[in-house]
Order: sequence, then C-alpha cells, then structure tokens
Amino acid sequence: MNIPVLLANILTLSAFFVHTFIGDKELKIIQPDTETENWRDIQVRWTMARCGWHWISFDLLFASIGLGLINFTDFFKHEVMLLQILAVYFFGYAIVWVIAITISKRFPKNYLILCQWVLLLVIAGLIFWGIK
Repeated sequence: MNIPVLLANILTLSAFFVHTFIGDKELKIIQPDTETENWRDIQVRWTMARCGWHWISFDLLFASIGLGLINFTDFFKHEVMLLQILAVYFFGYAIVWVIAITISKRFPKNYLILCQWVLLLVIAGLIFWGIK
C-alpha cells in the first residue's frame, strides 16, 4: 500500500462527495426564478454551469477510482505513468484555478476564500510523492 497515494485517494473521494452533493445544493441556491426577466436565457447559462460543475464531480470520481485501483489492485500495467498523468492533471487544475481567480474581479481574501487550488496542489503533491 502506498500511503501518499492512499491519502490522495481519500482527499479526491472526499472532494467528490462534497462537490457533488454540497456543491449542488449551493448551485440550487442561485438557480434563477421562473419569474425572472429573460428566464430562459439565464436558465440555459445556469444549467450549463451546473453541467460543468458535475463534469468536475465526474473527474473527481474517476480519479478516485483510478487511485483506488492503483493502490489496492494490480489492475493497471503502467501505474507509474498513470500516477504521473494524475499528478500533472491535478497540478494543472490548481494552475487553472489560480489563473481564474487572478483574472476575476477581486474581493477581500479571494485566494483564501477560494482555496480549492491548495487542495488540488496537495493532491498533486501526494500523488507525485507516491510515485515509486
């Protein structure tokens, strides 16, 4: 058993559950009311945002499944290569997150409030550390 990969797996699976269930509840809070002017256009944008949101949920689930298979089975022949890809993948997500915060309108402590980039860097670091 690879402890850093196990920790990355736990974080990724936890992020999946939080993102999927708690995040969707938060998305529903900002769903436009049918009485809103231009409701259809706003609803289309909200629905696209929700689909994109759960695209990330799907990514987190499959990364977690992959990490679990790597850590607990011999399912994959090229585990090191897959771990390298996942480490770069999560590092890339962190970079995109920081760029998005940087180019968005600023608000107090925006990098701390939207600190998911730290989680993504930790996951990438754990995976990288776990590469044998």
